[in-house]
Amino acid sequence: MPANVTREYLLAEDGYREAKTVPEKIKALEKMYSTIPKHKGTEKMRLSIKQRLSKYKEELEKSKVKRGGGGPSFSVKKESAAQVALVGLPNSGKSSILKVLTNANTEVASYPLTTIIPTPGMLDYKDIQIQMVDMPPIIKDVSIGKGFGFQLISAIRNADALIIVLDLSKDPVKNMEIILDELYRSEFRINKRKPDVEIKKFSSGGIEISGKEYVSDVNEIKKMLIENKVSNALVIIKEKISLEDFLDSLNRNLAYKKAFILGNKNDLEKSDENLKIFRKKYPEFEIIPLSAEKEINIEQVKEKIYEILDIVRIFTKSPGSDPDYPPIAMKRGSTVLDVAREVHKQFYKNFKYSKIWGKSVKYDGQRAGGDHIVEDGDVVEIHIK
Repeated sequence: MPANVTREYLLAEDGYREAKTVPEKIKALEKMYSTIPKHKGTEKMRLSIKQRLSKYKEELEKSKVKRGGGGPSFSVKKESAAQVALVGLPNSGKSSILKVLTNANTEVASYPLTTIIPTPGMLDYKDIQIQMVDMPPIIKDVSIGKGFGFQLISAIRNADALIIVLDLSKDPVKNMEIILDELYRSEFRINKRKPDVEIKKFSSGGIEISGKEYVSDVNEIKKMLIENKVSNALVIIKEKISLEDFLDSLNRNLAYKKAFILGNKNDLEKSDENLKIFRKKYPEFEIIPLSAEKEINIEQVKEKIYEILDIVRIFTKSPGSDPDYPPIAMKRGSTVLDVAREVHKQFYKNFKYSKIWGKSVKYDGQRAGGDHIVEDGDVVEIHIK
C-alpha cells in the first residue's frame, strides 16, 4: 500500500470491505479508482481495481440476464443510414430537439421524466435518412441498474453515435460530470479509440508478444491474458500503451462511441455565461449552443450529425440511365465492392468493373476496380460478368 493514498481512498476501501451486494462493491471500487493517486507507483493497484470492477460488472450483467432483464425492453430496431441517441439528464430538452429535427410525434413538457421509453424519429438530410432516438433520461446510478438502467444502457449502446444534451440555463458542467461518470461506469469510452492491439489466438505454443517496447511490464500483460483465458496467442502491440489500456483492449464490453454536445435553451438567462464556463472546463468536447424552442442553430446541428457519423452518399445507376434516387449511405472508406454488396449479393459475386462519376476519379465515367474507394456524392455504375 503506497503511503500517499488519500483519506478518501482509505474510506472507500473500508466501504468495499463492508459491502455486501454486488452494486455496493462496484460503487466502492469506483470510488477507490477515482480517488487513488495516479502515478507509476499505483499503476498495478489501479489495474487490480479495474479487474475487480470488470468481474463484478460481468456478474451483475449475468444476474440481470438470469432474472430475465428485470423490466421492459428498450430496444429500438435500427432503420435508415444510422442511429443516433439523444442522451441527457431529466428536463434537458431532448424531446424538443427530437421534435424539431424530425417532426416526431413526441410529448414535450416542462416537467422531468416525460420520456419513459426510447422514442424514435427520422431526420431527412442530404438525401438520406438518419434515425434519431430520444432516450429516457440518465440519472445517478443508472449504470448499476437504478430504475430501468440496464435496459437504457443497452439501448444507448446500440446507437452508432451519441448526442449529449445539456441545459445551458442550469449547471452544464455539473450535469456533464454526472453523464460522463454514468457512461464511463457503463463501459462507454467517448471520443476515444480502442488501443491498437491485435491478438491472434492459436491452439498451442504459449504467449508471444510483439511490441514489448511499448509496455512497461510484459509479465503483467501475460498474466492479464491468462486471467482472460488466453493461453496461446501472438499479441501484437502497435503503439505505446499503459497496462490499463491493454486491459481495456481485452474488454469486449467496452463501447467506443463518437459524441458531441448540444447546449440547449441557449436563449435563456445565464446560458451564455454557462457556455463559456463549460468550454473552459471541457475544451476537448465540441458544443453547439441551440434553442429547440426558437429553432436556433438547427441546421448547424444537422450538419454536425451528418459529419460525426462519417458516412458518404453513393448514387448508383444502370448503363444508359440516370442515377437512382435516393442514394445509398456508406461508411467513409468504403470500396466499390462494398457498394456492389449493398446493392445486391449477385452484383458483388459477379462484379467485373465499374464506371464512376464524382470526386474520387480524375474524369467522369472513369473505369475502376472493386478496391476503388468511393467519396461522397459519387455515382457508381456496376458492370457484372
